[in-house]
Amino acid sequence: MSYRVIALDLDGTLLDPQKNILPESLAALNEARQAGIKVLIATGRHHVAIHPFYQALKLDTPAICCNGAYSYDYQAKKVLTANPLSIQEASQALSYLQGTEIDHLMYVDEAILYESPHTVTRTLAWSDSLPEHQRPTLRHISDFQEALHNVSFIWKLATMSTDLTKLREVSEKIREEIDLECEWSWVDQVDITKKGNSKGLCLQQWVESQGMSMRDVIAFGDNFNDISMLESAGLGVAMGNAVDDVKARADLVTKNNVQPGIAEVIRKYVL
Repeated sequence: MSYRVIALDLDGTLLDPQKNILPESLAALNEARQAGIKVLIATGRHHVAIHPFYQALKLDTPAICCNGAYSYDYQAKKVLTANPLSIQEASQALSYLQGTEIDHLMYVDEAILYESPHTVTRTLAWSDSLPEHQRPTLRHISDFQEALHNVSFIWKLATMSTDLTKLREVSEKIREEIDLECEWSWVDQVDITKKGNSKGLCLQQWVESQGMSMRDVIAFGDNFNDISMLESAGLGVAMGNAVDDVKARADLVTKNNVQPGIAEVIRKYVL
């Protein structure tokens, strides 16, 4: 089968641990674009935090952000589709996190908000390594609950903890009692978004808007928030560094994210 779309998760998939794209991946994806294949980023990240990768790939497609909470058109600098949290939903979720020592960030409009500086230490270090025009917008606030009333869109809450038992317990309560999506996007991170959001659904909506179907898609991912697109794509490819549960839901398992597995799959199935 000839595939017409390549959808890529970023962290743990297209990016190595140093947040770089392998040269082999860049070359293969560039060849695919030149052959008329559409290449999309589908990530848990905010669009303000994917500038260097979007530009390195020379894309002209929308970015699927915050696990499908919205899609963003970089050329027009506007949100295309959106299903954000309501103020009430975000406020309720925040109340469950209060006093738990679970770190959390709030992704809104054009910025990532934080209360405690230690929650963005790694992000700030990465940001400082970038040219100024590619740096994400991080905004320090004094109170999340107050900030809810000063934004237009609440894309997601990103929760993080080394106490995985506590993180699992609280996120399950939020899922069951507030009826929100709670997806693991990293080994110690759960993302909270509006019910119904997923990378797979947002990707499908865009693909069908272009007159294609998910059978035309190869999707690459490594974590639980990628399963929706791995299962719905014509070819779902899990990275070698993915957890076993994710690998089991994919059609194919390739090498890990420090090896040229993505390039090898593209050259075998697309080019």
